[in-house]
Amino acid sequence: PRVSTLDVVAEPLVARGVSTDEARDRAAELLSRLNLPRDLWQLPPSTFSGGEQQRVNIARGFMVAWPVMLLDEPTASLDDSNRQVVLELMNEAKAAGAALIGIFHDRAAREAVADRHFDMTPAPVAQEEYAHAR
Repeated sequence: PRVSTLDVVAEPLVARGVSTDEARDRAAELLSRLNLPRDLWQLPPSTFSGGEQQRVNIARGFMVAWPVMLLDEPTASLDDSNRQVVLELMNEAKAAGAALIGIFHDRAAREAVADRHFDMTPAPVAQEEYAHAR
């Protein structure tokens, strides 16, 4: 609870042996892109609003070039500007070779990043069977 936002976001790179200064530079770049005000960076993210905390988590998730990323509604609850930044980050990760697996209820966001789409809506018969099984 006393760790600064900048250090929380930088931690995944520091844990992989990157210098603290270099990791903080990358963290600052991501926090800036996600429109998190610079005057918040030295505060712990536990003091932030839900939307600010979401952007901190997104920045932290994109600190490392992961080979696979699991995303659960990554653009939910974001304003249009930050939603666009997250879509750009996802497309940049894909272009760098990452496989992204995500849950998206937002069709426009899904279509902006998805190469394949699997509709997980239960078939009507399955819904009836489920209701009777309960």
